Amino acid sequence: MSGRVDISNSTTPLKQAERMTDESHVLNDPETGSPKNQCQYKDHRKLAIMSIICGLSCFGIMSLIYSVKTRATNKKLDTNDPVSTSKAKEYSNKTFKWGVIAIISWVGLLILFPLSMGLISYLFTFIN
Repeated sequence: MSGRVDISNSTTPLKQAERMTDESHVLNDPETGSPKNQCQYKDHRKLAIMSIICGLSCFGIMSLIYSVKTRATNKKLDTNDPVSTSKAKEYSNKTFKWGVIAIISWVGLLILFPLSMGLISYLFTFIN
């Protein structure tokens, strides 16, 4: 014996993964029992809620509305229907856009307000 171990017949995780079929890993919808659609778009629900709390709430509410629409569209999404797929993608993009706008505008106001107050007080010193 030369001290070598024959691993050609051993079962490694990689070989096990190669043997598995795709059918055994299809996620089923708990309500209908049918295979779940893999083409789900992110609804950015946490971003929408945080944009209401930590951003301008009027923009955050818009983000939450589109988040709800994204989730509803994802539930009835059909991969063969390009209209529902494009709607889900559009709603997801709008959710992200409104959430980011809400947070950036709030941070901008937090920075801009003290700067403008400092500028106004500086200008009032020249009037006196």
